Amino acid sequence: MLVTALLLGVLVLLPVPYAISSPGPTRDVLGTHDDTPLIQIEGAETFDSTGELRLTTVSGTGGPGFPSSAVGVIQGWLSRWAVVQPVELLYPPDRTQDEIDESNTAEMVSSQENAAVAALTELGYEVPATLVVAGAVEGTDAEGKVEEADVIVALDGVAVPNYQGLIAQLDEVEPGETVTLTVRRHGQAVDVPIVTGKKADGRAQIGVFIDPSFDMPVDVTIDIDDIGGPSAGTMFALGIIDKLTPEDEANGQDIAGTGTIDVTGEVGPIGGIRQKLAGATRDGATWFLAPAANCDEVVGHVPDGLRVVRIETLHDAREAITAIGAGTAEDLPTCR
Repeated sequence: MLVTALLLGVLVLLPVPYAISSPGPTRDVLGTHDDTPLIQIEGAETFDSTGELRLTTVSGTGGPGFPSSAVGVIQGWLSRWAVVQPVELLYPPDRTQDEIDESNTAEMVSSQENAAVAALTELGYEVPATLVVAGAVEGTDAEGKVEEADVIVALDGVAVPNYQGLIAQLDEVEPGETVTLTVRRHGQAVDVPIVTGKKADGRAQIGVFIDPSFDMPVDVTIDIDDIGGPSAGTMFALGIIDKLTPEDEANGQDIAGTGTIDVTGEVGPIGGIRQKLAGATRDGATWFLAPAANCDEVVGHVPDGLRVVRIETLHDAREAITAIGAGTAEDLPTCR
């Protein structure tokens, strides 16, 4: 009997080939972590807030160096908020933990820069950028025409001072039209005719990878080193806006959310939305900002006491937290 019990105990603790995703910790981007403000701003006046804006995370096991146990898998199957999947669906067998950590860190750094640019642009700041070509998208007309290290300076003869300007000009172009991209190459201006392609959303694209270098008018530092990935971008951007405006947007409310952000302020989908909803409720949030592209995963999975607002842009999110703080949020869009 004792031997059987010992064997069962060993089997229960043995690693199993499953990955478990569960609600992770949340962080108030307007608060501090280890006595250090998560968001620090220099070069502009900042203002205090009485509310909380929580980024949300997912905790997981099953990756390299962090195996799941049989007990954990059983608990995951029994939990409403955990997801159990074959490990290879989340963690490719040829990737090490160091490689995963490095990728997550790079995505977090990029999301912080995007958040700062989007937030400052939303507030009316000019954020000049040097648009350096990092390569061309395979199969597009730009392939073989642009070169790495080219600097984009104009489109159809109109100067492009920043990334948002380039996107705005392309929005006026129909896919399939030919545009003239002027680049600075080895100190000389070169005109490059490019037949535009079509993005998934129907807009025109030039098929060029761009590595922008931004000239930030305000110095924004985000100090958080224990969370990776790009999904906190929208909440970082809202935190920057809240700190730089005299209005107390959240006004005592506990608002959580998630979503990637690009420099144009577009909010993108993320993974683990159901776990993030649960983590937000656990930590006291009563409102949650969810990317519109995640709405199909939200419906039917909202914890009691939590109200979800659907957002597509940073401007949507800013208006939402202002309405929530003002007590006028009844008509905000939700996931249906």
